[in-house]
Amino acid sequence: MSKIISGKEISLAVKERVAEQVKEMKKDGIEPCLAVILVGDDPASRVYVNNKKKACEFCGIRSLEYLLSADTTQEELNSLVEKLNNDKSINGILCQLPLPKHLNEKEVLNLIKPEKDVDAFHPENVGHIMIGDYNFLPCTPAGIMEMLRFEGIDLDGKHCVIIGRSNIVGKPMAMLMLKENATVTVCHSHTKNLKEIVAQADVVVAAVGRAGFVTADMIKDGAVVIDVGINRGEDGKLCGDVDFDACKEKASYITPVPGGVGPMTIATLMQNTLTATEVQNRKDD
Repeated sequence: MSKIISGKEISLAVKERVAEQVKEMKKDGIEPCLAVILVGDDPASRVYVNNKKKACEFCGIRSLEYLLSADTTQEELNSLVEKLNNDKSINGILCQLPLPKHLNEKEVLNLIKPEKDVDAFHPENVGHIMIGDYNFLPCTPAGIMEMLRFEGIDLDGKHCVIIGRSNIVGKPMAMLMLKENATVTVCHSHTKNLKEIVAQADVVVAAVGRAGFVTADMIKDGAVVIDVGINRGEDGKLCGDVDFDACKEKASYITPVPGGVGPMTIATLMQNTLTATEVQNRKDD
């Protein structure tokens, strides 16, 4: 029977730490500020933005919301990003994805100033992650690393298998695990013998977006299983990429969905906003 890693508990500890540091900053007259852009009325995006606002409130970070209609043009969106880039009172800029299909995500993400890019999606920040010299880390992989640290799980010399190669999770996750001296295998839709590879893993990170994709026969006894997926099961309930009930009997540690990686992503965003504020104020000194 595995230990369930509580993202709620660990994210609360991260947010409390950020809140303390924000309080100290405010004594020096500095108030961290996060601007969130939401284009259109996607219900899931609305929920995410609301959760980010609540976390900002908890941490004492000022949050600004820019709600744009679904028919906003590229020019209008770019113009808003430029305006926020040039506003010194705003420390972090986040453009909620996905954007409506007629808008170019890459163009928008590349336009956000690297020092205000709290999602760490700008190519400059991605490059810093590659060489292990960074200010920000993408929120989900950084949140996962925080969970592993909190539970005292040492990655040195361990075989970590990441299922999924996205720019948001899979690729940066591999870099962070390499930095901790893990041996990392990244699997994807073209990987042959996937089951056999996953079965060798000391740590499995599932980020494929398919409900129940990782089954108990794929993991070895005592593996650490991290579930990044957020899906709707046939019963309409939220579930992950891992068959939780079956895998928890074999894993040493496992994250649930909901209440696992999700809360950590938002807590890391708060940490990134704090870091952005520190970096910008060092520059201004």
